Amino acid sequence: METERRPDLLGQTVVVVGGSAGIGFETARRAKAEGADVVLTGRNEERLEKAAATLGVSRTAIFDANDSRALQSFFEELDGPVDHVMVTAGGPYYSRLADMDFDEARRALQEHPMLMVGVAKHARDLIRPGGGLVFMGGTGARNPARGVGLMSAMTVALPALTASLALEIAPVRINLVAAGFVDTPLSASLLGDGLDQRRQELRETLPIRRVVTPEDVAALAVHLMTNTALTGATYDIDGGQQLLPA
Repeated sequence: METERRPDLLGQTVVVVGGSAGIGFETARRAKAEGADVVLTGRNEERLEKAAATLGVSRTAIFDANDSRALQSFFEELDGPVDHVMVTAGGPYYSRLADMDFDEARRALQEHPMLMVGVAKHARDLIRPGGGLVFMGGTGARNPARGVGLMSAMTVALPALTASLALEIAPVRINLVAAGFVDTPLSASLLGDGLDQRRQELRETLPIRRVVTPEDVAALAVHLMTNTALTGATYDIDGGQQLLPA
């Protein structure tokens, strides 16, 4: 006799920081489909309202996650405990040394690690037993190349920070998703007219013979939420891109 599957996040609360588009939006969608009460945040009011309406989410907050005071206020003002926090806010900064904007470079070097530290500090006491934090990193800058120096540093730093924080905030869990190319609006803005060419190149060369989508990453993120044995680790999702010759 078949029994109906119980949703994996039924009765749990998931906060998605940077949830108005792309990976954050799809993670919110999947978490909601698994029974979660979702809290959606973003910087752009119009995009956030549209995303919330599409998903049927009633709890939203508009703030810049990289504003440390705004981030602290958000968690202090949350109504009740939560189970999971997924953070997708922030973007990469690519530049050759000769063209580098040093103010932008400093922002990029601070943005991801300090956001991770800030969320860990302010959210840890709100997380119910078994819950945790999920952050986004990347794999694309692991190989040396012109113009990716700063992102190479972040690619190395974030897994180490994740592992250290796992010990410091235990028993709250923390994990990092390291994505290669994902077909998102952010990727489109970075590549511009080269987007279709990059998609086709990946379809022809990746072992999976297709491009990684936000839905793929969302599935991994929700798995990290539901599997309570996982903490302090980095999980690659790049369709096998790292297996290809540099």
